[in-house]
Amino acid sequence: MFKLSDLTRKKPDLTRRDVIKLIAVATQPLHLQGVYLSGVYLSVLKLSGANLYRARLTNANLVSTDLTNADLTYANLRGANLTYANLRGADLQGADLTNANLQGANLANANLTYANLTNANLEGAMLYTTNLNLANLANANLRGAKLQGADLTNAYLRDADLQGADLTNANLVSTDLIGANLQGADLTNANLTNAYLRDANLRGADLQGADLTNAYLKDAIR
Repeated sequence: MFKLSDLTRKKPDLTRRDVIKLIAVATQPLHLQGVYLSGVYLSVLKLSGANLYRARLTNANLVSTDLTNADLTYANLRGANLTYANLRGADLQGADLTNANLQGANLANANLTYANLTNANLEGAMLYTTNLNLANLANANLRGAKLQGADLTNAYLRDADLQGADLTNANLVSTDLIGANLQGADLTNANLTNAYLRDANLRGADLQGADLTNAYLKDAIR
C-alpha cells in the first residue's frame, strides 16, 4: 500500500551489500519485516524463507532471486522485477504487485489471496495449484501461464490476457473474466460455475469436461 512517507524517504534501509552480509552470517531465514528496500538490486540472492512481511520493495530488482517459502504478506512490490524469481510456496497474501514483472516466475503453491496483480506481467509463469482466491488480475498478462489446479475463486481477471494458458482443473467459480482473452487456453475439467465470461474470447479454447453451470456467456466469442 502506498504511503506518503515513501515520498520523503531517500535511501533504503539496506543496500545489496548489507543484505549479502546478513545472508552470510545468518543461521536461520532473515527477518526483514517492514524493511524499506525500494529500488534495491537483489537479483539472484538466496532469500528463501525470509520474513519480508510488509516490506517495501517497489521497483526492486529481484530477477532470479530465491524467495521460496518467503513471507511477503502485504509487501509492496509495485513495479518490481521478479523475472524468473523462485516464489514457490511463498506467502503473498494481500501483496501489491501492480505493474510487477513476473515473467517466467515460479509461483507454484504460493498464496496470492487478495493480492493486487493489476497490469502485472505473468507470461509463462508457473502457478500450479496456486491460491489466487479474490486476487485482482485486471489487465494482467498471463499468456502461456501454467495454472493447472490453481484456485481462482472470485478472482478479478477482467480484460486479462490468458491466451494459450493452461487452466486444466482450475477452480474459476464466480471468477470475473469479462473481456478476457482465453483464445487457445486449455480449460479441460475447469470449474467455471457462475463465472462471468461476457465478451470473453474463447476461440480455440479447450472446454472438454469443463463445468459451465450458470456461467454468464453473453457476447462471448466462441
